[in-house]
Amino acid sequence: MRVRLLGSIDVLVHGAPRAVPGRRLKAVLAALALQPGQVVSTDGLVDVVWGDDKAPTAATVQSHMSHLRRILGDRAAILARSPGYLLDVEGEATDVQAATRLFAEGTRETDVAGRETLLQAAVALWRGRPLADLAGLNWFDLHAHHLDELHLKTRHALADALLARGRHEQLIPELEALIRQHPHHEPSYGQLMLAQYRAGRQADALATYQRLRRILDEELGLAPIPALRDLESAILRQDPALAPPAPPIVAGGRGVVPAQLPAAVSGFVGRAAELSTLDRLVAAGAPAAAIVTGTAGIGKTALAVHWAHRVRDRFPDGQLYVNLRGFDPAGPPMPPAEAVRGFLDALGVPPQAVPATPDAQIGLYRSVLAGRRVLVVLDNARNAEQVRPLLPGSPGCLAVVTSRDQLAPLMATHGAVPVQPDLLGPQESHALLDRRIGSGRTATEPGAVAELVTRCARLPLALTITAARAQASRALPLAALAKELREAENVLDALRAGDAETDLRVVFSSSVQALAAGTARLFRLLGLHPGAEITVAAAASLGDLPVARCRAALAELAGAQLLTEHRPGRYTFHDLLRAYARDQVHTRHPAVERQAAVHRLIDHYLHSAHRAFRLAYGPPKISLPPARPGVRPEDHDGPQAAMRWLAAERTALPAMAELAAATAGCEEQAWRIAATMTGNLCYANYWPDWVVAQRRALEVARRTGDRLGQAYTHLGLGRTLYWLGHQQDAAVEVKAAAQAFAEIGDPAGRGQAAGLLGALATERGDHGDALAHKEDALAFFRVANDPNGQAYALNNLGWTHATQGRPEPALARCREALDLFRTTGDRPGKAATLDSIGYAYQLLGRHDRAVGCYTAAVELFRDIGNHYDAAEILRRLGEAHAAAGAPEAARKAWATALRLGTELGHPDVEHVRGRLRDLG
Repeated sequence: MRVRLLGSIDVLVHGAPRAVPGRRLKAVLAALALQPGQVVSTDGLVDVVWGDDKAPTAATVQSHMSHLRRILGDRAAILARSPGYLLDVEGEATDVQAATRLFAEGTRETDVAGRETLLQAAVALWRGRPLADLAGLNWFDLHAHHLDELHLKTRHALADALLARGRHEQLIPELEALIRQHPHHEPSYGQLMLAQYRAGRQADALATYQRLRRILDEELGLAPIPALRDLESAILRQDPALAPPAPPIVAGGRGVVPAQLPAAVSGFVGRAAELSTLDRLVAAGAPAAAIVTGTAGIGKTALAVHWAHRVRDRFPDGQLYVNLRGFDPAGPPMPPAEAVRGFLDALGVPPQAVPATPDAQIGLYRSVLAGRRVLVVLDNARNAEQVRPLLPGSPGCLAVVTSRDQLAPLMATHGAVPVQPDLLGPQESHALLDRRIGSGRTATEPGAVAELVTRCARLPLALTITAARAQASRALPLAALAKELREAENVLDALRAGDAETDLRVVFSSSVQALAAGTARLFRLLGLHPGAEITVAAAASLGDLPVARCRAALAELAGAQLLTEHRPGRYTFHDLLRAYARDQVHTRHPAVERQAAVHRLIDHYLHSAHRAFRLAYGPPKISLPPARPGVRPEDHDGPQAAMRWLAAERTALPAMAELAAATAGCEEQAWRIAATMTGNLCYANYWPDWVVAQRRALEVARRTGDRLGQAYTHLGLGRTLYWLGHQQDAAVEVKAAAQAFAEIGDPAGRGQAAGLLGALATERGDHGDALAHKEDALAFFRVANDPNGQAYALNNLGWTHATQGRPEPALARCREALDLFRTTGDRPGKAATLDSIGYAYQLLGRHDRAVGCYTAAVELFRDIGNHYDAAEILRRLGEAHAAAGAPEAARKAWATALRLGTELGHPDVEHVRGRLRDLG
């Protein structure tokens, strides 16, 4: 028998749990179990269990003891001993005793594997908050606090054991959870930093330290302990002592030992993951090559050379290096034969022994390398054809290739491993400027340094150029340099250091010049796109290209590292390449061509959004003029695909509405985009973006005298403000919409406005006004002969009745709505109505029917990709489960609601989190 206190209080008898009913009975058992084998006086027991409540009689205390003996299954388990009672159980009577023993044995154990086993067993005994059923009772809260401290110490000791066994990858999620629970426990931050660093996540390790520093400073006014400050410094300098020792590599050498590596890179920072990947390749000794590939200026050469110096001792037979000039603006790429001839010279092959033909020279080169351990660095390669002859054939050798091209054929035919450095993280960017400019100087202007990092888009070459300018002008404040970048008409004008290799325009130009003419044109036109990413169809519309041809051009751009396909079919490029493309499109293309491209782009998003809305929500309330020639709207494959597209374009669409408002000839598209999208604002974090876009569209509609545009934009703005909680401002806009719709004789528009006025009346507690407005909405939709509008109005009326405690009329209205939605095929409307019906059933106490309706509504919303509304209904589903006495089903529903709501910025998140806490 064992009493369990590390969670909810119960008893294990022969391995099976037995519940202890009632909070007071649990408190009596816990008071005895926290002092096993010791007499607990009756007075003390009464004091901690009953407190200020009316003191129990002796018979009441004896009754509690008898009840507990029956639960324990042993009358001798609780003995009466003057002046009270004691728990008398052989061995470890409680899980607290077991955890204490395992922790002590685990911390004493010298064998790391044994230590891990003992501590893992100790941690597993916790099932939740200790003494969870007795929260709020002071004596038990104090004990729970001590047990929480034991839990923290045990988890910390286990983390040390896992680190000692090299299980840093496995440990990271556990340490992140531990820090969330104990945000001031500094040793856990140190463990997480070390685990992240060993896992190749140096930037994350540094970010963890900065997070701790901010928390301690803001909440406690303290700085991190010296050990953590030392650890941060060690991570920044990539101290070899932080990593497990690499396995020794033994090799011999003969003949000439070349040492061709360029000078070591000054001020190198970051790239822990990439360096770790390269380190693993050395240990494996398997691949013919590692390909360091990325866009211009990303730091490929710096990474390759820095790593080559770091591991040169593992290649005792030498290091070969050649710049293949693949993207050199000053001349053509180096022929492979020229590179091989240079390598043969470096390897000490006498001139008279070099064969005459290139193929024979390549054969000799590989023969000389056979049996040796040589590192070959092939820098700035143009394509796979240039690299393939230079790859060594010996398994002891490794080639590291850098290229702006992905060199995919080498991955397919030679098993080459890609290493793809990305933009530096914010902390790494700061560290680079610290090392190049001097930490003393950067520390005095932290705001300017942060802006320099932003203006340079965290591109290593841009940061290096900026640092060089700061070094050359030591009297120039960094704020002045940041201001120059900020105010430059084109930021590329300020990112030059005096030669072709340090002029971003020249560097980017050399990549674009290598493209086919049509692909280079598309790259420049992409500079007109205001969004963060673009699809194949949108790029085809922008460039007036067939989709298949556009897809091939985008693939060429991605292969040249000028674009990144960061999700299937979606392309993006970093800010400085975007600036270069924008610069080039305005330099190389006449205004009329640029304007036509922008018109096609705006039309593309308008018609694509209209199609998506139709699939996901039913027919939009507005109609569209035909698209311009050359526009190729997205081909949405069903409601889910439409919702995914709408979600992916949630930032691009408001930007496109603003672009339309600023573009001559596209004023009408501005309000039509806004009006089309107002019904799909399922991402609360982006509502403010739509307020800006809708206000711009309203300005244009007023300027052009477009009364229909004004009506719909007032309506959309009112709806967005309503969702944001600005009810008074929303009411002003909706009333303006109602007036405009009345003037132009649009009953369907008046119905939408009336329905929204009803929702606003509900928010301010005027239920009579709310019903009147919603009845008006129904009447307007009937005049308009709009069955879908009628269905929504009926559901709104039903919901209003339900929220006012009238479930029977609510059910009547909502069933009418459901019948109409089944006729119109509007799945979102059907889902919303099932939600309303579920709520009415819940009011009637018919929780099983409520659960069925809520579940069907959630499935419908999730099926069409509307997770925002699904999260809200999951909250109500949890309430229905809880009311029906199904706490685990409630927990599952609320946990899913919390995950979705957190992702989408749902306002119910804290309420759901509280309900989960209540369940324990």
